[in-house]
Order: sequence, then structure tokens, then C-alpha cells
Amino acid sequence: MTALSTLFPVLFMVLLGLISRIKGFITPEQKEGANTIVFNVLFPILIFNILLTSKIESSAIFIVVYVFIAFSLAMVIGKLLGKFTGQHFSHISHFMLTTCEGGNVALPLYTSIVGVAYASNTVIFDLAGTLIAFVVIPILVAQKSAGETTFKELMKTIFTNSFVIAVMLGLILNLTGVYDMLSQSALIDVYTNTVSTATAPIMGMILFVIGYNLKINLATIGSILKLLVVRVIFYIVVIAGFFILFPHLMAEKTYLMAVLIYFMCPTGFALPMQISPLYKSDEDANFTSAFISLNMIITLIVYAVVVIFIA
Repeated sequence: MTALSTLFPVLFMVLLGLISRIKGFITPEQKEGANTIVFNVLFPILIFNILLTSKIESSAIFIVVYVFIAFSLAMVIGKLLGKFTGQHFSHISHFMLTTCEGGNVALPLYTSIVGVAYASNTVIFDLAGTLIAFVVIPILVAQKSAGETTFKELMKTIFTNSFVIAVMLGLILNLTGVYDMLSQSALIDVYTNTVSTATAPIMGMILFVIGYNLKINLATIGSILKLLVVRVIFYIVVIAGFFILFPHLMAEKTYLMAVLIYFMCPTGFALPMQISPLYKSDEDANFTSAFISLNMIITLIVYAVVVIFIA
């Protein structure tokens, strides 16, 4: 029942987006307008808040670095295997191998087993995912979509990107202690309530768009399944790396479950929209949405195994 309460809202919003496209409730132009609001305005606010308020313990730095390297390596491997997973989608498929949906899938599933006291175990992984998703990927997308530009123009494109600005500003204000001062002032409630109001619609809108774009084409199912196999195998290796590098942590059942659930989660829900400037046709959007949807099935299987055999 806990898994249902976590996943049903996700599936509901995806289904709502799918029905809206089929019935014509929302036009493609309206969908793109919502997309623009989320990713150019609201999502940077969320990323800024995450990095501003995060407490990064020195002992967790090695874990963040390891996960960051793993996510980066996933893109490289995806690029090298582009012909195997499907040449037609090789310009975007490697991005779909990186990041995991922590906040809306891994965290609620994990805490449903161990409780919120252990939530930081998966949040740490998301710090690396945030850097990849909102610094590295926007830079790569900006570079590719810019085409033939000068170095100066490319740097301007990168550093005027709302995600990059949000990440840099959030980290600077965090490291300089600005948030600590804010949290002790009377303005903290004003800030918290403002951010909560601004970010509340984000995930529902993202899932709606994923559902709107969801079309499983039999001609592309082979590429989707191949890419899914590569993703699962890669993150099994990443999980094995945790046993080698952090054996003392993996000896704890609560930490083991965090690693298993997190790295078997689907690609971050925001990623398809982030790489949308690289889409060549609607088929690319359909590919990414179908890939995430099928990955959710694997997540459910892993969650069930963890509950039955480990918890």
C-alpha cells in the first residue's frame, strides 16, 4: 500500500498528460508554454533552494564524488554504445543513462521502509545528480545547440543559463553562510513559504508533460529496451562499486537498501525536458518518455525484492 501511495500520484499525472494529448485538451503549443515556465523560471528556484539549504558533511564528499563520476561515466558509455542502442537516438540516448529520480521516486519508496530519519542516505546521492543535471548537462546542451559559435558566445550562453546561475548562486550563498544567517532571522518563514509556493507545481507539470509525450512506437521499442538493459547493467556495476569503496556503509542494511533502490530508479524526470533543445522530432520526446515509463517497472520490481528479502 505504501508503494501504491507513492507511485499512484506519479502514474496519475502521467496518465492525465496522456489523456490530454489524445483528447486534445492541451495543444502542443500550450504544453511547450508550460514547459518553458517550469524550466526557465520555477525549476531554477528549486535548484537554488536545494543547494542553498543543503548540509554537506565532509565525510559525504567521497560519496558525492563517486556518484558524480558514475553519472559522468554513464554518459560516456552511452555515447560509445550509441550504435548498439540505436543510431537514430544516439544524439540524446546517452543523456538518458545518467541521473536517477531521487526526490519523487527513490526517497518516498526508501523512507516508506526505513522512515524519514534515514532520508539523508539518498539525498546525498542527489547532490551529485544535481550537479550533473543542472550544471554539466545544460552546458553540454548549450554547446551542442549553439552550433558554430565563438568561445565568447558559448561562454555567454552557458553562464546566462538559468540552471547554471541557480547552481552557482546557491552554492556561493551556502558556503558563505548566508543561509545560516537567514535561518536565524525573522525572514526565514517568508523565504520558505515563497519557495514552497513557487516550486509546488513543478513535479506535477513535469509528469504531465512526460505523459503528454508518451507514445510507445513498436519501431523504437528495440532501442528503448537495449538502452534500458545498458542502464540496468551499468548501475549494477555502480552498486558493486559501493561494496568495494564503502564496505562499512554497505554492511548496514538501511544503507544497502538506499543504494539498491536509488540506483534502480528511472532517469530524473526533469532530464527529458532539459535535453529538448536537441530533439529533432516528436519521436525523440516519445522515446525519452517511454524509456522512463518502462524503467519505472524495474524500480517497482527492485522495491518489491528489497521489501521481501532485505527489509
